[in-house]
Amino acid sequence: MAVTVDAFEVADPPDAWARAGFSVNPAAECGIDSVVIRLVGRGRGTGLVGWSLRGLPSDGPHDDLDGIPTTRSHGVTATPGTHPNGVVAVDHVVLASPDLGRTLTSLAAAGADPRRQRDGELSGRPIRQIFFRFGDVIVEVVGSPDTVAEGPSTLWGITYVVADIDATASYFGDRTGPVKSAVQPGRRITTLRHDEFGMSVRTALISAPARR
Repeated sequence: MAVTVDAFEVADPPDAWARAGFSVNPAAECGIDSVVIRLVGRGRGTGLVGWSLRGLPSDGPHDDLDGIPTTRSHGVTATPGTHPNGVVAVDHVVLASPDLGRTLTSLAAAGADPRRQRDGELSGRPIRQIFFRFGDVIVEVVGSPDTVAEGPSTLWGITYVVADIDATASYFGDRTGPVKSAVQPGRRITTLRHDEFGMSVRTALISAPARR
């Protein structure tokens, strides 16, 4: 069974996400296509503080995936909500790694195989991006190809697919950056000024993949 994402745990209050146009149910959850965002409040810090995964191997606990708190899930697929901001799915999550070799070993033990990789630069420094498919969600592992450091990997931010990128940009007004061409051919992307809503997760919004 392939590894898939059931839920992300986020240390934000529900009202922050409601202000950003996400529909939040009474259980403090957002259903976004097949993924649940669980809003656990500031008691656990800030940002993405863990995830629940389906399909993990049965021969180990896998409760800590290279430093990321991980829960084994047997839950059913989420009931998706309708979100006023136009979000319809999770496109990808960025996993920041201080040690790419260690992270890849941990992901392999969890049953995940890389699909492709790309080398580039960030602020003048070399960077390597390695992409995994966890069901409907792409996991983009990012780190230095040449250096290693101590410390855990972290879930750094989420990019969401929106039904109409121009309508979403209009909905947020000056709380998004300019809509521009994405790296993926035929797609367009913008970033949300998430902190203005009281959110602690870095957030981008991207148009749906171009039809072939």
